[in-house]
Amino acid sequence: MTVAYPPAVHDFDFIHGHWTIANRRLKTRGVGADDWDAFASTAFCEPRLDGLVNVEQIACPDRGWIGMSLRSFDLERGVWSIWWISSLNGQLQPPVSGRFEDGGCVLEGPDSDGDRPILARYIWSDITAETARWTQIFSYDEGATWEANWIMDFTRAVQ
Repeated sequence: MTVAYPPAVHDFDFIHGHWTIANRRLKTRGVGADDWDAFASTAFCEPRLDGLVNVEQIACPDRGWIGMSLRSFDLERGVWSIWWISSLNGQLQPPVSGRFEDGGCVLEGPDSDGDRPILARYIWSDITAETARWTQIFSYDEGATWEANWIMDFTRAVQ
């Protein structure tokens, strides 16, 4: 059975399938460091509930972890929310929420970085049929300043 959802339910359809990912992640966050770690990972994403939800698994064997994103579209509010869970700690992180505008998506929500409260922001940009960029930025001062700490460049994998 297919349900007639609003068009925004298909905003994340671009991410379905297999991907290779070039990662750059700060080793030290929240102190203005420039100590980027570069590593590879792979991802697979598939829709659920006729596109209302999608599940993505990211494998990073070089760093010894697997992670999962759960994305869900809130029909009443018209926003996407994303939750993250990692094999490193098995904890479901608080969601970030937002919507697509001008070809990209900004999602934001409160979280913590260790024992420091933060605002977390995920930015999806440079989206094409074959590529996409995800950037994670944190604010340690309630949104006055932001620091990019993880950039993932997605390239569609050949199957």
